[in-house]
Amino acid sequence: MEIVLSERDKMQSGAPYDPGCPELVAIRKRAQGLMRDYNQTIMGDPQRAEILQSLLGSWNGAVIRAPFHVDYGMNIHFGPGCFANFNLVVLDVCPVHIGARTQIGPNVQILTADHPRDAASRAKAVEWGRPITIGADVWIGGGAIILPGVTVGDGAIIAAGAVVTRDVPAGATVMGNPARQQKRKES
Repeated sequence: MEIVLSERDKMQSGAPYDPGCPELVAIRKRAQGLMRDYNQTIMGDPQRAEILQSLLGSWNGAVIRAPFHVDYGMNIHFGPGCFANFNLVVLDVCPVHIGARTQIGPNVQILTADHPRDAASRAKAVEWGRPITIGADVWIGGGAIILPGVTVGDGAIIAAGAVVTRDVPAGATVMGNPARQQKRKES
């Protein structure tokens, strides 16, 4: 017997899927409503915690400054003690795991979504994604972009404006476009 996966299951597994299917449209619409509500609050508003618990897969008390933008929200998992500055964008068609105590600067983009490279395939409106894992105690500088499928090791530093196209080892510092590891200077 052949198992038929839903478009949601395909999406979350990284397989090609139809983003226009009714189930995914409904989930995005729900996320948009929760983002609208969250982005209308200010620090200290008691409803912030309730909204983030409803929106995210795992919140764990992360401090997230509004505005905050997601595709689905349910695929985002923050560890304890995380901080995200203004205007974090997370396209979470696949799981995004952000480790404990990770600090995220303003205008950072974490993008699991991917699209066909040739125009004919793009015209079919099919897409896919690859999960992103960010370790504990990572610092991500303002304006950095983390692309689909990247893993960032514990204690790494992503410099401001870096475009991260490949995995970053634990403790490494990367910068530039595409981001490249910087050698440590001897002291």
